[in-house]
Amino acid sequence: MFRLLPGLLVAAIFTLAGRATAQCTPGVYRSGAQFVVLGATDPAKPAAGQRYTMLDGRRGSVADPDRLVRCVNDKAEVRQADESWLSMPREATVETRSRFNSDGTPLSGELIEPAGPPDPTRPLVVMVHGSEKTSAPSRTYGYYGYTLVGQGVSVFVYDKRGTGASEGEYTQNFELLADDAAAALREAQRLGKGRFARSGYYGGSQGGWVAPLAATRSRADFVAIGFGLVVSPIDEDLEQMLQEADEQHLGTNEKSDIRRLSAATAAIVSSHFERGFDRLQALRRQIGAAPWAKKIDGEYSGEMLRISDADLRRIGRARFDNLELIWDYDAKAALARLSVPLLWVLAGEDREAPIEVTERMLRELRDRGQEVDIYLFPQTDHGMVEFRTNPDGSRTATRITQGYLQLIGDWIKGNTRPPYGRAQEL
Repeated sequence: MFRLLPGLLVAAIFTLAGRATAQCTPGVYRSGAQFVVLGATDPAKPAAGQRYTMLDGRRGSVADPDRLVRCVNDKAEVRQADESWLSMPREATVETRSRFNSDGTPLSGELIEPAGPPDPTRPLVVMVHGSEKTSAPSRTYGYYGYTLVGQGVSVFVYDKRGTGASEGEYTQNFELLADDAAAALREAQRLGKGRFARSGYYGGSQGGWVAPLAATRSRADFVAIGFGLVVSPIDEDLEQMLQEADEQHLGTNEKSDIRRLSAATAAIVSSHFERGFDRLQALRRQIGAAPWAKKIDGEYSGEMLRISDADLRRIGRARFDNLELIWDYDAKAALARLSVPLLWVLAGEDREAPIEVTERMLRELRDRGQEVDIYLFPQTDHGMVEFRTNPDGSRTATRITQGYLQLIGDWIKGNTRPPYGRAQEL
């Protein structure tokens, strides 16, 4: 979950129904209660086609042969059940760009608000990044920001430090990223003064570590998290390996070796590659030839096991520890300090962020009296996506599961109205 993830692909120009049409302006396109979000383009990959996302989670590219959305004269046309095309004009938004500082570093952000008369009852949310190394995904290549705007939420997006128009060095240090998110909320509150009632954070994936910590450092009213973890990066690595062990039908002895492997690699990463090499080398000699050792991955332990001791000492820190990650981060302690409502949405079959320990810890926090709403979407993987399983066991994402995007919007507005697709409220 702390790997660098590729950005979503978007595009520029294509031919449609015999007519050459330019891309639509990124934003929300609406007809009545139905709307679709179109993202920006990636000039480096125009053939991929401009991406679209619907509130029910269906998504794709306007360049796909079986597309559900096309762009004609800066209007989105959405294919209906009877194969007709419903034209949707772009909905006006008010977009205010800004520069603000966090720990001496200038960052770039933008407040996106639904157009119309000022609404002092509207919620305001800051989008907290995952681990991607791209500029503000909610504004440019992504969909979350505009899908919330389409539901009547004001959204502030910002470029992570070291990306886009923000200065500084890219990092995955949760403490520093939480400072940035807290500064973003203060800037959003300043820009939207008088036009919102409550404000807080939405964080996906790595944002589940950052957003709650930011809320303890700012005047937030809520925190919403999707497919995040309440364990450390070290524990995440172990959980992933144990999940892989179950998928490979490994036994108790192999799982015991996996736990020993996790402890050995943890000693190295938590010391920032200063010590612990001898312990891993001894383990490497014992289990390195086992068939499972060639297949197990986790976030980093499998690769560290298969790298030679000499190479791990020589390039290990540059390869695995160059982003200031807090390996033993105590996520539960940060959550325990929260005094605002928390929403946590789990992906039932999340390979990147296994949910068993996280679910248990969230229940414990709720049992102690914290206001925690927990939802689980079954048969979904990281990103709350449905998938098909390929013959080699890999997965191909098909869509965002129905109900997830609407749940996030309704909860932020304080007006949940289940059901939300197949979601289970725990």
